[in-house]
Amino acid sequence: MNQEETEIWKPKTKLGKKVANGQITDIKEALNSGYKIMEEELVDQLTNLEEEVILIGGTPGKGGGIRRTVSKRTVRMHKSGGRHSSNAMVVLGDRRNVIGIGEGESSDTRAAIEDATRNAKLNLIEVQRGQGSWEDQGEDNSSIPFKVSGKSGSVEVELMPAPRGTGLACSDEVKKLFELAGIENIYMKSRGQTQTRENLIKATFNALKKLNEYEVPETE
Repeated sequence: MNQEETEIWKPKTKLGKKVANGQITDIKEALNSGYKIMEEELVDQLTNLEEEVILIGGTPGKGGGIRRTVSKRTVRMHKSGGRHSSNAMVVLGDRRNVIGIGEGESSDTRAAIEDATRNAKLNLIEVQRGQGSWEDQGEDNSSIPFKVSGKSGSVEVELMPAPRGTGLACSDEVKKLFELAGIENIYMKSRGQTQTRENLIKATFNALKKLNEYEVPETE
């Protein structure tokens, strides 16, 4: 093992130092600490997150359809000619109630995904879950506690609680977001240019973020 592989993370922020010193030992503590996460290493120290890549790109398929891809190629014109780059979007989550989304751009797809993953670690939120119906008994937190809406670009979404057994009533790409947040049952409505998957995912993420604005205090 070389020196680079054994190099110890040296935190530069107050939050990072609290994590390194053992004052904060849980990702939820970090999210509720009042400090912004600015170092991806502290996330790695506190939790193991699963990753899903959103299929935001597309190429013409056989028969005239679109074959979805993990990256979107863009071209920017400069005096020296066109410069190609790849854009990617990643969702991270612990399958309980912490998720993050990130976008990345680079000259190749792998580097764009890595950039998106880093950005997702700096954009984590805690998702408040709850019962989807008054008929659900016990400690069932497989849905969301109340209706919320979110917007990104031309896309607007509305998320609604759903009782056990409903499943995830949404598109496959949005399912990745809900699954990594630990949500098993939910209703979803969307309008606008939903084929623009980046805006659809961001609108859904913004809606889930709103759940924390009305957090019900725990009773002892």
